[in-house]
Amino acid sequence: MEIKQLYTLFLQSTGVVTDSRKVYDNSIFFALKGSNFNGNEYATKAIQDGASYAIIDEKKYQINEQYILVDDVLATLQQLALHHRQQVAPKAVIALTGSNGKTTTKELLSTVLTTKYKTHFTKGNLNNHIGIPLTLLAMPSNTEIAVIEMGANHQEEIKSYCKFTQPTHGLITNIGKAHLEGFGGIEGVKKGKGELFDYLKANDGIVFYNINDENIIALIKEKQIANKYSYGFHSILTTHFTILQEFPSITLDIDNTKIASTLYGNYNLDNILCAIGIGKFFEIPTTTIKMAIEAYQATNSRSQVIDWHQNKVILDCYNANPTSMYHALQNFAKSKSTNKIVILGDMFELGEAAQAEHQYIVNEIEKYKFNTIVLVGKLFYNCESNESVLKFETTDEAVAWFNQQTFKDAEILIKASRGMQLEKLITQ
Repeated sequence: MEIKQLYTLFLQSTGVVTDSRKVYDNSIFFALKGSNFNGNEYATKAIQDGASYAIIDEKKYQINEQYILVDDVLATLQQLALHHRQQVAPKAVIALTGSNGKTTTKELLSTVLTTKYKTHFTKGNLNNHIGIPLTLLAMPSNTEIAVIEMGANHQEEIKSYCKFTQPTHGLITNIGKAHLEGFGGIEGVKKGKGELFDYLKANDGIVFYNINDENIIALIKEKQIANKYSYGFHSILTTHFTILQEFPSITLDIDNTKIASTLYGNYNLDNILCAIGIGKFFEIPTTTIKMAIEAYQATNSRSQVIDWHQNKVILDCYNANPTSMYHALQNFAKSKSTNKIVILGDMFELGEAAQAEHQYIVNEIEKYKFNTIVLVGKLFYNCESNESVLKFETTDEAVAWFNQQTFKDAEILIKASRGMQLEKLITQ
């Protein structure tokens, strides 16, 4: 079936789903395959549960005209998303990627843009080869600006996303030590993230960039990006600003307007400046930007500041890599609390560098005068550390210890990769 024909069916449907358990009436089920499942096997159940059509790529599962056979279900999903993106044709499609801060930047930016434009943006962490086309297909026909988050852990991934997203604008939040295993080291990270700049340059797109990030500046020069706008100190978009406060949350003055964010950590400054800068690029008044940023509240364990049993908890378990963990420790050290507790969990996808990077963090953390240091996970457990450092191999062991403590008037930093589930410390 031609994409145009499938698109007609899509417009008549209530949407698309890739999980047979989430099928709803008149939806279209895409029978994707994974390492441990074959969506074709669930096509009949999807139809029985109310799907109008099932897109399959194995002929033996084709029962009648409701089962649409294609060469590759995933490729078809992405092609349909591209067609929809072209039909909606927003005035701007902003793609963003980076090692840290993608989701927070995406949400801040979307919050700002929504004040003036009909804005569609990535929900949750739908930022991969399946999530991005689903995000595009959920885009309303009246969308003026789309903000698309792109996650990646290997070469050619961002390049492939650009083919069906066709961004007109883009940015790389930063380049750090994330997904080193898949990218093959920090140089691989630079190359992989830089694929976004390659696409924008080749298609006369606009690049937004942090003028204070040396890695990004190097990429801009290397790729000879001409169509660009900077944010940060001494930049084009955020020239007149001063930092009024960094801890516990960021407050700054821009264009003689005070903006008091609720975001914890000076590492969020770049995320805020990005949202302000791009907001100004799209001619949103500073006073409106102020209201949007001040109203934004971090969620889902991303630098959340939580009052918990007469203690203040900084819950940052959405993601972690050596770069973000180092910055989190640096910022936490600035706290004036006399009772600072640090609980760190393993960082994933670091490949051969994993043990060395965890040891580096342990060496750094011992330089600070934290009252209590707790390390959780097999990688941290195998690090050399002072006797005063508490170590647990599993999260459950850490939870058992945590539940026996009686903290009061403490500031507690909890930082780890999502898979460690360290939020269990305060949610059980």
